[in-house]
Amino acid sequence: MIGKGKAITHVRASIEYGWNQEKGAEIVHIQFVSGENPKEISDEFKMVQEQNTRCRKNTLSFILSPTVEDGKSLSKEKLGEMTQRFIKEMKLKERQAIAFVHRDKEHTHVHLYVNRIGFDGKAYNDSFIGKQSQLAAERVAKQMGLTTVREVQQEKLNEIKNVRQQIKEIHEKVMEKYRPKDFDQYIEQMKKNGVKVIPSINKAGKLQGFRFEYKGHNLKGSEVHRSMSGARLGIGISKNTEKGLTLKQGTAVKLMGKVTDLSANIALKLTKQVIKQTIKKSIGFEIGY
Repeated sequence: MIGKGKAITHVRASIEYGWNQEKGAEIVHIQFVSGENPKEISDEFKMVQEQNTRCRKNTLSFILSPTVEDGKSLSKEKLGEMTQRFIKEMKLKERQAIAFVHRDKEHTHVHLYVNRIGFDGKAYNDSFIGKQSQLAAERVAKQMGLTTVREVQQEKLNEIKNVRQQIKEIHEKVMEKYRPKDFDQYIEQMKKNGVKVIPSINKAGKLQGFRFEYKGHNLKGSEVHRSMSGARLGIGISKNTEKGLTLKQGTAVKLMGKVTDLSANIALKLTKQVIKQTIKKSIGFEIGY
């Protein structure tokens, strides 16, 4: 579960959004207010807020988002319990509050609005409220056996790790089996194996590397593996040709039907590789002679 929080100014507009019936809104928790519509609720908030006119952002807005899977199984009552536990963790039990569940999207989530001004006229300290909301939501998730932010993050890390490994294996297969002799051949063979390779062109219009799109993920070559950075990929392809990767005017290559300049880093490393291969060829020719 993820918790987000901030202080806001327009309480009525926010409550109207929370109460939006088009989003399948239902009230899951209410405390210290009795109004039956957004205007009446906001008026009750304002009566208390008038005790502290110095505080402009006098309402606290929170979004509580269980994971998609958790959200499917949470009833209105359980969402209410989740909200009450969050309020308790944030030390907001003695303030006016109202919370709505929205089910208009696949991702069920709760909008919670709390009066920042207490009945004693004091404003709730909103320092680091975003971080506080995250930690409170994590504690509530553990209490209720819901998936925590850290667990979600770990799942994502594991997924990305697997995707990186799969892209790298496809790359190695293409380099070993098909031995592409230029970038276009490499891009075509990767595409046939399910990986979309996207040239990364900088503001100067020069090729600085490639991105790899696979199973909904889009990663830089260097994020997949260091051997797949723009320069190292170019060097690897260059080794598949007798004279090295063909450079146009020393600092450009043919890419996707047009001549594209290389970034200084790639151009320098590829030039060095071409020189190395030329020297090796010359030495081999002399020995053979």
